[in-house]
Amino acid sequence: MRAVIYSETGSSSVLRLVERPVPEPGEGEVRVRVVRAGVNPTDWKFRAGGMGPLAFDEISPGQDASGVIDAVGAGVTGLAVGDRVWTYLTQSGRPIGSAAEYTIVPEAQAVRLPEGASFDLGASLGVPVVTAHRLLTSGPVTRLAPGALDGRTVLVQGGAGAVGNAAIQLAAWSGATVIATVSSAEKAELARAAGAAHTVDYTKGDAAAEIQSLAPDGVDQIVEVAPAQNTDLDREVAALGATIAIYANNGGDEMTLSVRATFSKNLRYQFVLLYTVAPDLLAAAAEDITAAIADGAFAVGDERGLPLHHFPLEDTAAAHDAVEDGAVGKVLIDVAAD
Repeated sequence: MRAVIYSETGSSSVLRLVERPVPEPGEGEVRVRVVRAGVNPTDWKFRAGGMGPLAFDEISPGQDASGVIDAVGAGVTGLAVGDRVWTYLTQSGRPIGSAAEYTIVPEAQAVRLPEGASFDLGASLGVPVVTAHRLLTSGPVTRLAPGALDGRTVLVQGGAGAVGNAAIQLAAWSGATVIATVSSAEKAELARAAGAAHTVDYTKGDAAAEIQSLAPDGVDQIVEVAPAQNTDLDREVAALGATIAIYANNGGDEMTLSVRATFSKNLRYQFVLLYTVAPDLLAAAAEDITAAIADGAFAVGDERGLPLHHFPLEDTAAAHDAVEDGAVGKVLIDVAAD
Protein backbone atom coordinates (compact mmCIF):
# COMPACT_ATOMS: atom_id res chain seq x y z
CA MET A 1 0.00 0.00 0.00
CA ARG A 2 0.99 3.64 -0.40
CA ALA A 3 1.60 5.48 2.83
CA VAL A 4 3.09 8.80 3.87
CA ILE A 5 5.57 8.32 6.70
CA TYR A 6 8.22 10.11 8.73
CA SER A 7 11.03 8.62 10.79
CA GLU A 8 12.41 11.83 12.28
CA THR A 9 10.86 15.04 13.56
CA GLY A 10 11.14 18.29 11.67
CA SER A 11 9.46 20.38 9.00
CA SER A 12 7.02 18.89 6.51
CA SER A 13 10.04 17.93 4.37
CA VAL A 14 10.52 14.84 6.58
CA LEU A 15 7.32 13.33 5.13
CA ARG A 16 7.89 10.66 2.46
CA LEU A 17 5.55 8.65 0.24
CA VAL A 18 6.51 4.96 0.42
CA GLU A 19 5.19 1.47 -0.27
CA ARG A 20 4.43 -0.66 2.78
CA PRO A 21 2.71 -4.03 3.37
CA VAL A 22 -1.03 -3.92 3.97
CA PRO A 23 -1.53 -4.38 7.75
CA GLU A 24 -3.70 -7.14 9.17
CA PRO A 25 -6.30 -6.49 11.91
CA GLY A 26 -5.81 -8.18 15.24
CA GLU A 27 -8.43 -9.25 17.75
CA GLY A 28 -11.08 -6.58 18.21
CA GLU A 29 -9.70 -4.50 15.33
CA VAL A 30 -10.95 -3.54 11.88
CA ARG A 31 -9.04 -2.60 8.75
CA VAL A 32 -10.28 0.44 6.87
CA ARG A 33 -9.57 1.19 3.23
CA VAL A 34 -9.06 4.92 3.60
CA VAL A 35 -10.85 7.19 1.15
CA ARG A 36 -10.31 10.53 2.84
CA ALA A 37 -8.05 11.67 5.69
CA GLY A 38 -8.43 14.78 7.83
CA VAL A 39 -5.46 16.91 8.88
CA ASN A 40 -5.38 18.57 12.30
CA PRO A 41 -2.91 20.85 14.11
CA THR A 42 -1.74 17.96 16.30
CA ASP A 43 -0.58 16.13 13.16
CA TRP A 44 2.04 18.73 12.30
CA LYS A 45 2.86 19.37 15.97
CA PHE A 46 3.63 15.68 16.53
CA ARG A 47 5.64 15.60 13.29
CA ALA A 48 7.57 18.74 14.28
CA GLY A 49 8.54 17.24 17.63
CA GLY A 50 6.44 19.57 19.74
CA MET A 51 4.64 16.70 21.48
CA GLY A 52 7.72 14.70 22.51
CA PRO A 53 9.94 12.04 20.91
CA LEU A 54 8.66 9.61 18.30
CA ALA A 55 6.82 6.67 19.79
CA PHE A 56 7.71 4.44 16.82
CA ASP A 57 10.62 4.18 14.41
CA GLU A 58 8.29 5.12 11.57
CA ILE A 59 4.93 6.89 11.73
CA SER A 60 2.20 7.44 9.18
CA PRO A 61 0.40 10.53 10.54
CA GLY A 62 -3.26 11.35 10.79
CA GLN A 63 -5.92 10.85 13.46
CA ASP A 64 -9.07 11.15 11.34
CA ALA A 65 -10.22 9.06 8.39
CA SER A 66 -13.24 7.95 6.46
CA GLY A 67 -13.48 4.89 4.29
CA VAL A 68 -14.77 1.34 3.99
CA ILE A 69 -14.05 -1.64 6.23
CA ASP A 70 -12.40 -4.37 4.19
CA ALA A 71 -11.31 -6.79 6.93
CA VAL A 72 -12.23 -7.51 10.55
CA GLY A 73 -10.32 -9.26 13.32
CA ALA A 74 -11.51 -11.95 15.67
CA GLY A 75 -14.18 -10.86 18.13
CA VAL A 76 -15.53 -7.96 16.06
CA THR A 77 -19.32 -8.10 16.20
CA GLY A 78 -20.65 -4.59 15.58
CA LEU A 79 -19.06 -3.89 12.20
CA ALA A 80 -18.68 -5.83 8.96
CA VAL A 81 -16.78 -5.78 5.70
CA GLY A 82 -18.34 -3.15 3.43
CA ASP A 83 -19.45 -0.77 6.19
CA ARG A 84 -18.75 2.90 5.49
CA VAL A 85 -17.14 4.42 8.59
CA TRP A 86 -15.39 7.41 10.10
CA THR A 87 -12.55 6.89 12.54
CA TYR A 88 -11.06 8.87 15.39
CA LEU A 89 -7.70 8.70 17.22
CA THR A 90 -6.56 6.53 14.31
CA GLN A 91 -2.82 6.97 14.90
CA SER A 92 -2.97 7.38 18.68
CA GLY A 93 -0.84 4.65 20.26
CA ARG A 94 -0.05 3.00 16.93
CA PRO A 95 2.29 3.66 14.00
CA ILE A 96 -0.16 3.81 11.09
CA GLY A 97 -2.57 6.71 10.89
CA SER A 98 -4.90 7.95 8.20
CA ALA A 99 -2.28 9.09 5.63
CA ALA A 100 -2.17 5.58 4.20
CA GLU A 101 -4.30 3.50 1.88
CA TYR A 102 -5.16 1.12 4.73
CA THR A 103 -5.24 1.64 8.48
CA ILE A 104 -6.14 -0.44 11.53
CA VAL A 105 -8.22 0.77 14.49
CA PRO A 106 -10.02 -0.84 17.43
CA GLU A 107 -13.65 -1.54 16.63
CA ALA A 108 -14.82 1.23 19.01
CA GLN A 109 -12.89 3.85 17.04
CA ALA A 110 -14.64 3.09 13.74
CA VAL A 111 -18.15 4.53 13.58
CA ARG A 112 -20.69 3.89 10.85
CA LEU A 113 -21.40 6.85 8.60
CA PRO A 114 -25.13 7.57 8.37
CA GLU A 115 -26.72 7.02 4.99
CA GLY A 116 -26.04 9.93 2.67
CA ALA A 117 -23.09 11.28 4.66
CA SER A 118 -20.06 11.88 2.45
CA PHE A 119 -16.52 10.70 3.01
CA ASP A 120 -15.55 14.39 3.12
CA LEU A 121 -17.82 14.81 6.12
CA GLY A 122 -16.59 11.62 7.75
CA ALA A 123 -12.94 12.67 7.56
CA SER A 124 -13.81 16.09 9.02
CA LEU A 125 -15.15 14.64 12.28
CA GLY A 126 -12.70 12.96 14.65
CA VAL A 127 -10.41 15.36 16.50
CA PRO A 128 -12.31 18.65 16.04
CA VAL A 129 -15.86 17.39 16.45
CA VAL A 130 -15.27 14.91 19.27
CA THR A 131 -13.32 17.67 21.04
CA ALA A 132 -16.22 20.08 20.51
CA HIS A 133 -18.64 17.54 21.98
CA ARG A 134 -16.51 17.14 25.10
CA LEU A 135 -16.23 20.92 25.50
CA LEU A 136 -20.01 21.28 25.40
CA THR A 137 -20.68 18.35 27.76
CA SER A 138 -18.10 19.15 30.45
CA GLY A 139 -20.65 21.05 32.54
CA PRO A 140 -24.06 20.04 33.89
CA VAL A 141 -25.25 18.84 30.45
CA THR A 142 -23.53 15.53 29.67
CA ARG A 143 -25.12 14.53 26.35
CA LEU A 144 -26.13 16.45 23.25
CA ALA A 145 -29.43 16.08 21.42
CA PRO A 146 -32.23 18.36 20.26
CA GLY A 147 -33.41 20.25 23.35
CA ALA A 148 -30.44 19.30 25.55
CA LEU A 149 -29.19 22.89 25.66
CA ASP A 150 -32.53 24.70 25.50
CA GLY A 151 -32.41 27.98 27.40
CA ARG A 152 -28.60 27.99 27.64
CA THR A 153 -26.21 30.46 26.05
CA VAL A 154 -22.89 29.22 24.69
CA LEU A 155 -19.95 31.48 23.87
CA VAL A 156 -17.57 30.02 21.29
CA GLN A 157 -14.23 31.79 21.19
CA GLY A 158 -12.85 31.48 17.66
CA GLY A 159 -16.01 30.53 15.82
CA ALA A 160 -14.36 29.99 12.43
CA GLY A 161 -11.86 27.34 13.53
CA ALA A 162 -12.55 23.64 13.05
CA VAL A 163 -13.35 23.01 16.73
CA GLY A 164 -15.22 26.30 17.09
CA ASN A 165 -17.32 25.66 13.99
CA ALA A 166 -18.15 22.16 15.22
CA ALA A 167 -19.11 23.51 18.64
CA ILE A 168 -21.46 26.04 17.03
CA GLN A 169 -23.18 23.37 14.93
CA LEU A 170 -23.57 20.91 17.82
CA ALA A 171 -24.71 23.58 20.28
CA ALA A 172 -27.26 25.03 17.85
CA TRP A 173 -28.58 21.50 17.11
CA SER A 174 -28.99 21.01 20.85
CA GLY A 175 -31.01 24.20 21.28
CA ALA A 176 -28.46 26.69 22.64
CA THR A 177 -28.22 30.34 21.73
CA VAL A 178 -24.68 30.65 20.38
CA ILE A 179 -22.46 33.72 20.45
CA ALA A 180 -19.22 33.38 18.50
CA THR A 181 -16.16 35.61 18.53
CA VAL A 182 -14.37 36.15 15.23
CA SER A 183 -11.67 38.36 13.75
CA SER A 184 -13.12 39.27 10.35
CA ALA A 185 -16.33 39.65 8.38
CA GLU A 186 -15.51 36.48 6.43
CA LYS A 187 -15.20 34.47 9.64
CA ALA A 188 -18.39 36.03 11.01
CA GLU A 189 -20.23 34.77 7.94
CA LEU A 190 -18.89 31.23 8.53
CA ALA A 191 -19.95 31.31 12.19
CA ARG A 192 -23.45 32.53 11.38
CA ALA A 193 -23.83 29.91 8.66
CA ALA A 194 -22.92 27.24 11.22
CA GLY A 195 -25.74 28.41 13.50
CA ALA A 196 -24.37 31.24 15.64
CA ALA A 197 -27.15 33.64 16.58
CA HIS A 198 -24.64 36.45 17.17
CA THR A 199 -21.04 37.18 16.24
CA VAL A 200 -18.62 39.58 17.93
CA ASP A 201 -15.46 40.83 16.22
CA TYR A 202 -12.96 40.82 19.08
CA THR A 203 -10.55 42.99 17.11
CA LYS A 204 -12.95 45.94 17.25
CA GLY A 205 -14.32 47.80 20.27
CA ASP A 206 -15.10 46.25 23.64
CA ALA A 207 -15.83 42.56 23.06
CA ALA A 208 -16.84 41.92 26.68
CA ALA A 209 -19.36 44.76 26.67
CA GLU A 210 -20.83 43.56 23.39
CA ILE A 211 -21.18 40.00 24.67
CA GLN A 212 -22.80 41.27 27.89
CA SER A 213 -25.29 43.28 25.85
CA LEU A 214 -26.25 40.07 24.01
CA ALA A 215 -26.35 37.94 27.18
CA PRO A 216 -27.08 40.26 30.13
CA ASP A 217 -27.49 37.30 32.52
CA GLY A 218 -24.14 35.86 31.42
CA VAL A 219 -23.16 32.93 29.25
CA ASP A 220 -23.55 29.38 30.61
CA GLN A 221 -20.78 27.64 28.69
CA ILE A 222 -17.58 28.98 27.13
CA VAL A 223 -15.58 27.11 24.50
CA GLU A 224 -12.12 28.58 24.83
CA VAL A 225 -9.20 28.44 22.37
CA ALA A 226 -7.01 31.23 23.83
CA PRO A 227 -7.22 31.16 27.64
CA ALA A 228 -4.10 33.23 28.25
CA GLN A 229 -5.62 36.12 26.34
CA ASN A 230 -9.27 35.68 27.28
CA THR A 231 -9.24 34.81 30.99
CA ASP A 232 -10.51 38.18 32.17
CA LEU A 233 -13.10 38.46 29.40
CA ASP A 234 -14.40 34.94 30.08
CA ARG A 235 -14.83 35.64 33.79
CA GLU A 236 -16.52 38.96 33.09
CA VAL A 237 -19.17 37.55 30.73
CA ALA A 238 -19.72 34.19 32.48
CA ALA A 239 -22.97 33.51 34.32
CA LEU A 240 -22.89 32.24 37.89
CA GLY A 241 -21.86 28.59 37.83
CA ALA A 242 -20.74 28.71 34.20
CA THR A 243 -18.26 26.25 32.72
CA ILE A 244 -15.18 27.43 30.83
CA ALA A 245 -13.87 24.55 28.71
CA ILE A 246 -10.36 25.00 27.31
CA TYR A 247 -8.87 22.98 24.44
CA ALA A 248 -5.88 24.98 23.14
CA ASN A 249 -3.19 27.43 24.15
CA ASN A 250 -3.42 29.95 21.33
CA GLY A 251 -1.79 33.20 22.35
CA GLY A 252 0.21 31.88 25.28
CA ASP A 253 1.08 28.87 27.42
CA GLU A 254 0.22 30.36 30.82
CA MET A 255 -2.94 31.91 32.22
CA THR A 256 -3.40 33.90 35.42
CA LEU A 257 -6.62 33.77 37.43
CA SER A 258 -7.88 36.22 40.00
CA VAL A 259 -8.89 33.71 42.66
CA ARG A 260 -11.46 35.83 44.51
CA ALA A 261 -13.10 37.17 41.36
CA THR A 262 -13.25 33.66 39.92
CA PHE A 263 -14.64 31.76 42.87
CA SER A 264 -17.18 34.50 43.56
CA LYS A 265 -18.90 33.30 40.38
CA ASN A 266 -18.59 29.58 41.24
CA LEU A 267 -16.96 28.97 37.88
CA ARG A 268 -15.93 25.54 36.64
CA TYR A 269 -12.82 25.11 34.43
CA GLN A 270 -12.44 22.01 32.27
CA PHE A 271 -9.28 21.38 30.26
CA VAL A 272 -9.78 19.02 27.31
CA LEU A 273 -7.15 16.96 25.47
CA LEU A 274 -8.82 14.39 23.29
CA TYR A 275 -6.03 11.82 23.54
CA THR A 276 -6.64 11.25 27.26
CA VAL A 277 -10.44 11.49 27.33
CA ALA A 278 -12.06 8.41 28.91
CA PRO A 279 -13.39 5.77 26.47
CA ASP A 280 -16.99 6.09 27.69
CA LEU A 281 -16.95 9.82 26.94
CA LEU A 282 -15.51 9.17 23.48
CA ALA A 283 -18.25 6.61 22.81
CA ALA A 284 -20.95 9.05 23.93
CA ALA A 285 -19.50 11.71 21.62
CA ALA A 286 -19.49 9.31 18.66
CA GLU A 287 -23.15 8.43 19.30
CA ASP A 288 -24.29 12.05 19.59
CA ILE A 289 -22.28 13.21 16.57
CA THR A 290 -23.68 10.40 14.45
CA ALA A 291 -27.20 11.39 15.56
CA ALA A 292 -26.55 15.00 14.55
CA ILE A 293 -25.34 13.85 11.13
CA ALA A 294 -28.39 11.63 10.69
CA ASP A 295 -30.57 14.65 11.53
CA GLY A 296 -28.81 16.67 8.83
CA ALA A 297 -27.57 19.06 11.53
CA PHE A 298 -23.85 18.81 10.84
CA ALA A 299 -22.16 19.79 7.61
CA VAL A 300 -18.89 20.64 5.91
CA GLY A 301 -18.20 22.07 2.49
CA ASP A 302 -21.65 23.54 1.88
CA GLU A 303 -23.39 26.78 2.80
CA ARG A 304 -23.40 25.78 6.51
CA GLY A 305 -20.03 24.16 7.04
CA LEU A 306 -16.40 25.12 6.72
CA PRO A 307 -14.87 25.23 3.23
CA LEU A 308 -12.81 22.20 2.24
CA HIS A 309 -9.24 22.13 0.96
CA HIS A 310 -8.27 18.91 -0.84
CA PHE A 311 -4.75 17.55 -1.35
CA PRO A 312 -3.67 14.27 -2.96
CA LEU A 313 -1.82 11.77 -0.76
CA GLU A 314 1.50 12.62 -2.40
CA ASP A 315 1.03 16.25 -1.32
CA THR A 316 0.52 15.47 2.37
CA ALA A 317 3.39 17.82 3.21
CA ALA A 318 1.51 20.70 1.58
CA ALA A 319 -1.61 19.72 3.54
CA HIS A 320 0.36 19.87 6.79
CA ASP A 321 1.77 23.27 5.79
CA ALA A 322 -1.74 24.58 5.03
CA VAL A 323 -2.94 23.67 8.53
CA GLU A 324 0.20 25.05 10.16
CA ASP A 325 -0.25 28.30 8.22
CA GLY A 326 -3.80 28.71 9.55
CA ALA A 327 -5.95 27.74 6.57
CA VAL A 328 -9.57 28.76 7.16
CA GLY A 329 -11.58 25.61 6.60
CA LYS A 330 -10.97 21.87 6.79
CA VAL A 331 -7.91 20.34 5.13
CA LEU A 332 -8.44 16.86 3.67
CA ILE A 333 -6.20 14.34 1.94
CA ASP A 334 -7.70 12.40 -0.98
CA VAL A 335 -6.29 8.92 -0.41
CA ALA A 336 -8.56 7.00 -2.80
CA ALA A 337 -11.55 7.54 -5.05
CA ASP A 338 -14.97 7.53 -3.39
